[in-house]
Amino acid sequence: MGSVRMTAAALAAGATFFAYSAQANGTLNLICSADVVICEQLEGAFEKETGISVNMVRLSSGETYAKVRAEARNPKTDIWWAGTGDPHLQAASEGLTLEYKSPMLAELNDWAVKQAESAGYRTVGVYAGALGWGYNTELFKQKNLKEPTCWADLLDASFKGEIQIANPNSSGTAYTALATLVQIMGEDKAFDYLKKLNANVSQYTKSGSAPVKAAARGETAIGIVFMHDAVAQAVEGFPVKAVAPCEGTGYEIGSMSIIKGAKNLDNAKKWYDWVLSAKVQSSMKEAKSFQIPSNKSAEVPKEAPKLEDIKLIDYDFKTFGDPAKRKALLERWDREVGASAN
Repeated sequence: MGSVRMTAAALAAGATFFAYSAQANGTLNLICSADVVICEQLEGAFEKETGISVNMVRLSSGETYAKVRAEARNPKTDIWWAGTGDPHLQAASEGLTLEYKSPMLAELNDWAVKQAESAGYRTVGVYAGALGWGYNTELFKQKNLKEPTCWADLLDASFKGEIQIANPNSSGTAYTALATLVQIMGEDKAFDYLKKLNANVSQYTKSGSAPVKAAARGETAIGIVFMHDAVAQAVEGFPVKAVAPCEGTGYEIGSMSIIKGAKNLDNAKKWYDWVLSAKVQSSMKEAKSFQIPSNKSAEVPKEAPKLEDIKLIDYDFKTFGDPAKRKALLERWDREVGASAN
């Protein structure tokens, strides 16, 4: 009997231990600024591998930056994954994110490490992608439209009401477009261009990838987006062709940051290291995510736009990731473009 009692006691102790272990895994409050499909794939895989319960919210990078700023005194978020690098750099410069040197840094491409170094290791590059647009080839045939291969072509009167782009206040993609045009043309000429483009824009969306999804559905002819978002629609079977503008274009370094004051810091670091691994980044193509991964050993999807074939500008992340510069550009956009938006 004694041995039976000991076994029962041991089982009870074991049950208590396992219950504690499950609780010890804890939770992670994650904001994901990529497409919801990849957000959900990563959320599920991380939960399965670690036992950590992930509370994931999908917000654009501009929205996330605003939320992180608003909650600075009492952060509700532990980690912010993906979205354009500019708002991550802005958050870093304002001390809203935490310095963290991941043991995975040695495995990353130089551009991802430089992103970390420039921010005092308060952010890191997780993928890269070039800016361009995608257009609906079937609509173009029906309406007898000519393929736009340059930024200048988008001003053609034949595209009146045929273009969508996101609002740069909410979308990192659109802010990258704004900053790109300023760097290519100079600020005054860029705003002259945007005012003329406004005549052809039917809608300024909240999300950066929404314009090409609308083009894929035939709701608009052209969506100005990151090229990998256009490729994703083509891979899904939609009649979408991706274009890299002839004058040159900017690019994003999609980034990741741990929020200063994170309540679940250890779990945030676990996610950070996990999502920088070659295995995890190689799996992103399964969610039709066609960016260039930051881990040098990760498999690059064959459909991904090849950066070496695109005329990329020397994008000034430091200048356009500065909060004062961003504020000034967005205020000017609101006054000169947004106020007269269709």
